Amino acid sequence: MDLMPDDIRARLLANGAVPQETDHLPVVKYFDPCSAATWIITELTPAEAEGVEPDILFGLCDLGMGCPELGYVSLSELRSVTGRLGLGIERDLYFKARYPLSVYAHAADRRGRIVESDAALAESAAILGIAPVEESDPHESFTDGSNERG
Repeated sequence: MDLMPDDIRARLLANGAVPQETDHLPVVKYFDPCSAATWIITELTPAEAEGVEPDILFGLCDLGMGCPELGYVSLSELRSVTGRLGLGIERDLYFKARYPLSVYAHAADRRGRIVESDAALAESAAILGIAPVEESDPHESFTDGSNERG
């Protein structure tokens, strides 16, 4: 599976190039199909040298041990992981962010893991005073580059 299609790379790099701290909408979700490890990513840090491929992602990282946190992860390390069943890290093709990253982080902190339930996210959004993003255009591309759901 391609963890970083061109459209996702472009969105992550654009977010990573913003000079001030911004509460971005998550762009992509990665997960380990053999464990509870999950990453919700908002940014790809631009390369510091010309000709060097960007590798450092920022987002909400949860290794499945009860303490999710905002932080950095290496894309090359995610690509190198092989789980117990010989499976690698996968990209959630149907992930659609409904709130900025701070809402996902707040909900994860309250529950000890990344959550995506509408109720949990709405509760955290209400506490933080953040409204959900509006429903997107049905013709918008999904994270697999298609315009279709499954």
